[in-house]
Amino acid sequence: MKQQGISSIRTINSMKTGLCSAQFSSHSQGLPKVKLNGEELMSKVLNRRWMLHVPDTEIHQIKLSPSQGRHREGPSGNLSFLNNTKPYFGDELKEKGSEDPFFYVVRDDLLHPLVNGNKARKLDALLPLLVDYSVTDVVTCGGCQSAHAAAVAVSCAERGLKSHLLLRGEQPEILTGYNLISTIYGDITYVPRSIYSRRMTMLKTHADLVASNTGHILCCNDILESSLSDQSSTSSSGHIDAHGNTENHSRKIVIINEGAGDVVALLGVIRLVQYLCQSHLLGKERQIKLVVDAGTGTTAVGLGIGAQCLGLPWEVTAVMLADTIDAYRQQEQKLISDFRTRFGFHLTDHCLNEVDGVVHWVGRRHQRKFGNFLEGEIETCQHIAQQTGILVDPVYTLAAWEMATQLSREEMEGGAQVVMLHTGGTLGMFGLAQSSRASHPEQVATRGIDFFSESLPHFINLQYSG
Repeated sequence: MKQQGISSIRTINSMKTGLCSAQFSSHSQGLPKVKLNGEELMSKVLNRRWMLHVPDTEIHQIKLSPSQGRHREGPSGNLSFLNNTKPYFGDELKEKGSEDPFFYVVRDDLLHPLVNGNKARKLDALLPLLVDYSVTDVVTCGGCQSAHAAAVAVSCAERGLKSHLLLRGEQPEILTGYNLISTIYGDITYVPRSIYSRRMTMLKTHADLVASNTGHILCCNDILESSLSDQSSTSSSGHIDAHGNTENHSRKIVIINEGAGDVVALLGVIRLVQYLCQSHLLGKERQIKLVVDAGTGTTAVGLGIGAQCLGLPWEVTAVMLADTIDAYRQQEQKLISDFRTRFGFHLTDHCLNEVDGVVHWVGRRHQRKFGNFLEGEIETCQHIAQQTGILVDPVYTLAAWEMATQLSREEMEGGAQVVMLHTGGTLGMFGLAQSSRASHPEQVATRGIDFFSESLPHFINLQYSG
């Protein structure tokens, strides 16, 4: 095994096949030497190859009205929902004379049948770079039902790369959900929790095993930096060849951190912001409150950076699900700092405020240990699915839905327009049937699993019908 650094990567550049991403002038970080405003810099940064053919996504409008049925707990408990799948984005998003609140849902859950929307956005810029640099193997890790691991496995397989997935804990008795998809598409190794707790050591050790004596381990950040400073001139738009090859056939392994929480993951999310702010969609002048659920928080930070750099009057509200607010703010500051270092050295000072941050972090209405769901939440997911055809899950996207519902009612009197980013999670519903994840049995649905098993086929039929 050989640890391959930036000098070796630049040698690889001479063997590339024309799949290179957008290139910049020979600044130390690949950035233009002239000072650019945020929008100009975004055009430079986003001028590259992408995994997704286009950044387009559907946007639906959810209208709220008082429910006549049985009252349920939570912000959605006494409400009915109506889904307008073809909303009009005129000069005013806020419908004049409308007495009922509403919010918009960005349907990134429909981007791919097996890959969560936020995972696809995080991999959008990275996967073309891996193909570009002739990477053959990817090593990453996650929980037993990791949406990230499944996304990496599927996306790599679609491009002829082999994925090695280190999953925490023991193999389930019955494979289902993201675990099943990871097993089908990737090479799975179950890792004891004591070893998994030292993630970087674990990942590097496994990468060494994959590389053996002849392979090379590449660093994601070095590949990204090299791509920015490379001066070779190639076309920089369109979709990559799924099975690009070079003359060099040695094995090259890249480690992707858990959750893909690196700076390169921000680019696909920023690309989404650039798409959404087009004049025929959300526009650049309207006040928007953009709501998203937060696991690692990377998607939320990407949305915030994109909005700030493009000068949009948008506030990103992230519902914290997996950590403390101090941990999220620390991750936010790290990502902003990394983004400045690699892309935004010449950003005007007001573009990114590293002190105040770019995300408004909020807690979930009912706090619980990450992965748990509470009494009535699966019934709420069923209620939403039956009325709108949109599937949300109790661990992630229900939190964002409830926050969007709350904010849309608060913003009725001429306030900001509320938009929810639906990040996906359909396969996670199958994973919930595996275990109740109950640390507090008195708070967790005692009949949730049986109810879920009976209701899931109906959920899926609603999600993909028509």
